[in-house]
Amino acid sequence: MQRVLHHVTPSLPPLHLLVERRFPLEMNVTLPEIRELYDSGKAGRWNPHRDINWSSLDTGKYDEATRQAARRTWSRRVWIEATGLTETPALLMRLCMEAGREIDPKFYLTVRNTEEAWHVECFDQLAEAFGGRMVKPADAHYEVAFNRNLHRRAMDAEQNLDSYLACFSAFEDGLELELARTWQSKTTNPAVSEVLDRVIADKERHAAFGWLYLTARAPHWTAEDRKLIADELVTHVRETELKGYHCPWLAPEHASTEAEADAITAAAGLGAASRAAEEDTLATYVANARAKLAELGVTLPMFESNRMRTF
Repeated sequence: MQRVLHHVTPSLPPLHLLVERRFPLEMNVTLPEIRELYDSGKAGRWNPHRDINWSSLDTGKYDEATRQAARRTWSRRVWIEATGLTETPALLMRLCMEAGREIDPKFYLTVRNTEEAWHVECFDQLAEAFGGRMVKPADAHYEVAFNRNLHRRAMDAEQNLDSYLACFSAFEDGLELELARTWQSKTTNPAVSEVLDRVIADKERHAAFGWLYLTARAPHWTAEDRKLIADELVTHVRETELKGYHCPWLAPEHASTEAEADAITAAAGLGAASRAAEEDTLATYVANARAKLAELGVTLPMFESNRMRTF
């Protein structure tokens, strides 16, 4: 008799949720710079169908190998950006449920989630234009890097909220902004350039939100809070960035197909950059983030990788 094996998805640990305490309801502006991000986000509303000249993409002028590479590059961007579709609402709920949190971040996150949806829509349209969005990485081991469950972490009462915001709303969003700027500087296709222009304008607000909120919160941190923030950032860099989440060349054992695709996409000017350019961006950004964190009393150590210089 042949035995049938069933794939079992490992269960996640139960969440410890906060209890909502809405009153007294405070609606006054307490973080004006973050309220300005909310206002500018509303004023900068755009439409992926109306405001991008998709006819200038002209995919037919590229050979099949280039189209397939761009298809894979932009599919991976969809996988990354789609994280926000669940993570941002969860973060908004957490801020609403945790007593004493300011109203301004809550308003702002409603705009951020809309912008993330537009990014997903644009990246998906690019992937489809080059041959169709790929639903998963070429190597199943690399797939694990994208299953981060950030929405669960944001909602877990045992997760320190400021360390979460430091890691994902300041550090990671800031890195995504700098990488997008690097891709834009190497892009020659008009439609892709338009998409990246819009994305960069949004991500400037995303990164600004994280760093502004940290600056406002820092005077209230204890030594234990600062250690939690540093520990969370170190874990993120080692377990996410160095596993090739944003830069697949950092994980050639699992993401070589994606890294090769990015190199071809970059050479064609379709919204990527060379390994050398991304390495410079990553090293420069981490150095700048380390200096910003030091001003807030958080010490971020140096990182070593056998794929790039110490940074």
